Amino acid sequence: MEILDADLEVTADVRNHGLTADAVCEIAGTVTVACDRCLEDLVIPVETSFEESYTPESDELDLRQDVYDYVCISLPMQRMHPEGECNQETTKYLSK
Repeated sequence: MEILDADLEVTADVRNHGLTADAVCEIAGTVTVACDRCLEDLVIPVETSFEESYTPESDELDLRQDVYDYVCISLPMQRMHPEGECNQETTKYLSK
């Protein structure tokens, strides 16, 4: 799946326990993907969260991949505009 654009706010609460760190992340906003029916841009609201434990290998904890993964799995399996809102030029060929 390809995310074309994203407007997300991520709030992370990280607790360092010496050798491990626990992160609690809240994610809210929107992502833009291609509609499965007409391939036009479709903006989908996102609201999800996750908790993970990490064993950091440096002083920095990079959560970017986990945020991306949790956003992706929070999206619906079928991503389509509501009925009647798809690009009519495209959808006219679907009924043939």
